[in-house]
Amino acid sequence: MNKFQKLFKGLSLLIKRPSLINKIIRSEEAWSLHLKKHHRGIIQLPTVDIGEFVKDFQLSNYTFLGGGSLPTDILLLKNLAQKIPDCSYFEIGTWRGESVINIVEVAKECFTLNLSREEIISLGLSTRYADLHGILSKGNKNITHLEGNSMSFNFEGLQKKFDLIFIDGNHEYEYVKNDTEKVFQHLVHENTIVVWHDYAEHPEKSRKEVLSGILDGIPSTHLKHLYHVSHSLCAIYYPKPIESREIEFPMAPTTTFEIDLKRKEV
Repeated sequence: MNKFQKLFKGLSLLIKRPSLINKIIRSEEAWSLHLKKHHRGIIQLPTVDIGEFVKDFQLSNYTFLGGGSLPTDILLLKNLAQKIPDCSYFEIGTWRGESVINIVEVAKECFTLNLSREEIISLGLSTRYADLHGILSKGNKNITHLEGNSMSFNFEGLQKKFDLIFIDGNHEYEYVKNDTEKVFQHLVHENTIVVWHDYAEHPEKSRKEVLSGILDGIPSTHLKHLYHVSHSLCAIYYPKPIESREIEFPMAPTTTFEIDLKRKEV
């Protein structure tokens, strides 16, 4: 098939299925071009070794189910919260409540924001899926479950600053940019740490769409404090000086982890 035939076939498919244009717009190549145009071609953040943040590798609640975080992602959050006296924690995106139920063990208070059950169902998702949101975290008196769409939620109305913030809602560019902008406008104080989930597809490859949303949403004065945390899917804004380096991917392993699993019924 020559180039003309491919072009004709592609145009024919777009006419029949206009929604395919979203795949073109949201392709990795398209976001790489966005980063090249707006951010000097940055496709990977400098990397901080996870050992800079995580000293305690014990988790008490982890499901190994779909759509959640890696154990190292939750360990990152838990260790960060543990180091902050009377930590006040806020997250966007509850899902089963796996992250917040771990953080509440070491934080003074936790807030988690998610779409309401009705809005989840209105998107065409099942009632079972909707009912699973917060299943691990609801009922804990130190966790406040907030309902709303982060695009329209009144963050300023909380009238509160937080010590640790986890952005893990919708990972499309518009949402990542919006959530980043609003968090830094309304919820951050001078020592707040912000973590983004799914900055990476896997611990060695960034998601260009999410990275674009972060870079376009964060104040330009804060860019120098933005990193990827090794062995995780997370990006982090850390307001204090910390050692980082450029990593060549794929990585040669310099660290391994010893895992001791215990199973318990919920």
